[in-house]
Amino acid sequence: MQLNLDELTQLAEISKKLSNGYHISEQDFALWQELDQQEDSYTALFGALGNTLKRDSRGFFYFEVDDATASMGKISRLFALTLFALVEFYADKGQDPLRALFEHEITTEIWGQLLQQQYHLFEQLEIFSVTDMKREIANRLLRYGLARPSGDNIKLLSPVYRYLDALMDVDHSAVTEEQADV
Repeated sequence: MQLNLDELTQLAEISKKLSNGYHISEQDFALWQELDQQEDSYTALFGALGNTLKRDSRGFFYFEVDDATASMGKISRLFALTLFALVEFYADKGQDPLRALFEHEITTEIWGQLLQQQYHLFEQLEIFSVTDMKREIANRLLRYGLARPSGDNIKLLSPVYRYLDALMDVDHSAVTEEQADV
């Protein structure tokens, strides 16, 4: 495939964001549109550089990476725990958890309730206060393109589905193991 780098007008910004673990979603209009229109070229270029560009049908692009580093593993566990806690929080309120995840903003009050309800789990990941949650979780959700700011709150974006999928896989594996034990 012959690449014309002049056609990849957002290459520097796209490369920087994706290399830092950011998920480019439809909220990042110019970057997402560039990737959408030039997907084959970007896929080929990044592939030649040793990166795998992935496009999720739910509206986002990201680099597939090995999650084996200790810091990224902890971050992934924080994200997964937070989503697990949010799903349970919304379900307990009688709401459709999946819909609520994307319709509601995560406020300071919600962070506090999540911490109170799941303290024993957050404590294992060295999260002891709402301030810790905002610094260690909310800021990283923003940094990786999984959420956008909304005043003092955050609103989750479609790339969160990567973690929801992983939670569903874990849940499915647990159910399968239980059935095998019976």
